[in-house]
Amino acid sequence: MKVFKVGVIGMGFIGQVHVEILRRLGDVEVVAIADTANAKECAEKMNVPHYYTDYKEMIDSLDLNAIHICTPNFTHYEIAMYAIDRGINVICEKPMSTTVDEARKLVQAAKDKGIITGVNFHNRFYPMNNHLKNIIADGELGEIFSISGDYTQDWLLWKTDYSWRLVSAESGNTRAVSDIGSHWMDLAEYVTGQKIVAVNADFATIHPVRKKPKKQVVSFSNETFNDDDYEDVPIDTEDSAYLLLKFSNGAKGSAYFSQVIAGKSVDINLQIGGYKKSAEWHSMSCNNLTIGNRDDCTQIIQKGPATVHPNTRQFVAYPIGHAEGFVDAFKQCFRNIYDHINDPDGTYEHATFEDGLHEMILCEKIYESNQKQGWVEIPQ
Repeated sequence: MKVFKVGVIGMGFIGQVHVEILRRLGDVEVVAIADTANAKECAEKMNVPHYYTDYKEMIDSLDLNAIHICTPNFTHYEIAMYAIDRGINVICEKPMSTTVDEARKLVQAAKDKGIITGVNFHNRFYPMNNHLKNIIADGELGEIFSISGDYTQDWLLWKTDYSWRLVSAESGNTRAVSDIGSHWMDLAEYVTGQKIVAVNADFATIHPVRKKPKKQVVSFSNETFNDDDYEDVPIDTEDSAYLLLKFSNGAKGSAYFSQVIAGKSVDINLQIGGYKKSAEWHSMSCNNLTIGNRDDCTQIIQKGPATVHPNTRQFVAYPIGHAEGFVDAFKQCFRNIYDHINDPDGTYEHATFEDGLHEMILCEKIYESNQKQGWVEIPQ
């Protein structure tokens, strides 16, 4: 069995999740991590043999098969390009860069070098979302005419909540749209097979000025500070985004993305209307899929090898009644990517840099729509 040697760059919340889940695959060895702040501490805690404060030194010192990029958005392009130039496969957190131009360059560079790429749109890999994709393709819902939903969080509700994601210089022009909205849009397009072709967006920022702690804070931290520990920082990204959408088959819809809705930690909702049936998936009950019928009872389908579409069974790890959630979706996503690295000629479900570029274009056009306060078409 081939064992892939991997380095993970960025040891915040999501970087540590990557390390934990990669170890579940069996044929992936996390041989090193890189982080400018806490590399040694994380390496010791997670029992990783090598650690670096400079990702370039890590890449140049070790014979790596792939890297995982879990750093702030504005660093993605430089890190990915450095790895691609050295023939190393790249898995990147979303968004894959901060500009469309950077994303295009990464797509072309990876294509020129024959590099396998992945963007961690893991929501594709909840089994019931893949099941939904397959039954829509089979025509079970009929032609789709409505695609709507939302993605809400509350971790930035307070004025004292702070993250690098709040400032466009580090996150890009959009924040709620690119950070969580990109997940919803990728999922909506993936399961329906339809592309968003036009958007009408309106943004809201409830805290134009926030209190930034004078020391580093990890995302989703509950650490508290005194008044003197903060400085005022103007905010130039959106807390919430309200979207109207048009899709490639003529379907219409709406979406709401927000990081300031109290009581919502990670709440993703997707509702699809077809001429025969409707379907709803909620991340809070991710092992269930609701199918609505006009003249029959509403069905709630539970995840299980015997209940899902035959093409979905490969993404079901445990029997019915055994819940599979956030980390399991990550595992299936990473499994799919490393299978692709092992056999480049196969057919795979994971998002690539091409998908990441598409999401970057969507985010750019949504930002443009908010600026114009009107409809903007998406180039296809």
